[in-house]
Amino acid sequence: MLTAYDYVGARLAEAAGVDAILVGDSLANVVLGLPDTRPVTVAMIAHHTRAVRRGAPATFVVADLPYLADATPDRALEAAEVLLKEAGADAVKLEGAKVEVVRALVAAGVPVMGHLGLTPQTASQLGGYRVQGKDLEAARRLLADARALEAAGVFAIVLEMVPAPLAERITAAVGVPTIGIGAGAGTDGQVLVFHDVLGLFEDFTPRFAKRYLEGAELFRAAIRAYAEDVRAGRFPGPEHASGIAPEVLAALDREV
Repeated sequence: MLTAYDYVGARLAEAAGVDAILVGDSLANVVLGLPDTRPVTVAMIAHHTRAVRRGAPATFVVADLPYLADATPDRALEAAEVLLKEAGADAVKLEGAKVEVVRALVAAGVPVMGHLGLTPQTASQLGGYRVQGKDLEAARRLLADARALEAAGVFAIVLEMVPAPLAERITAAVGVPTIGIGAGAGTDGQVLVFHDVLGLFEDFTPRFAKRYLEGAELFRAAIRAYAEDVRAGRFPGPEHASGIAPEVLAALDREV
């Protein structure tokens, strides 16, 4: 699983063969330059989901329910209607053990992916961006929350920044797939942010992310070469321009 936020990114992800695309509220950080995900709205997620759907028509697309959009079952249903019916998502993802919200969505026919461990929308309540479930009480709570989400009807659960041995035990304890991010290799799948995989976001790189390309430097080099060519008169060349019939030029010259 990989995040995507626009047509080009989604098209690349689908062509590369990913199993699913997440339109994450992480767009706050890597697309909009915001410090956290809380300012993201349903309208923003819908806007980006439409673009992703156009770029990846054959891939399963999950759209995040942004901060407070899942505060009540009614609000979550309203948001899900926009994201599925209007924006084209196949499912929604919500953070935390919001069992009643999940039940209401599932009862209405909405596929729901859960998200436990570090939940960025409420990271300030968890002590910041840090590994979750490290002590016995917290580990028990995560395991119980995973079971509760499964019972409520989620089809998968994201485990973010959870100790690898705990993620393995949660994976073994539930019958739905787990998708890890910073949770080790013992989950059923993995998800990373598009910009982390391609090395495009340089503000910070999470410890759990692996860069497969130094994209930012490659992009800078290309843009620098373009600017230098323009300033030196090397671009555009004759091959980049269109001609015009000689008789049209002659007529224009006579008028001038």
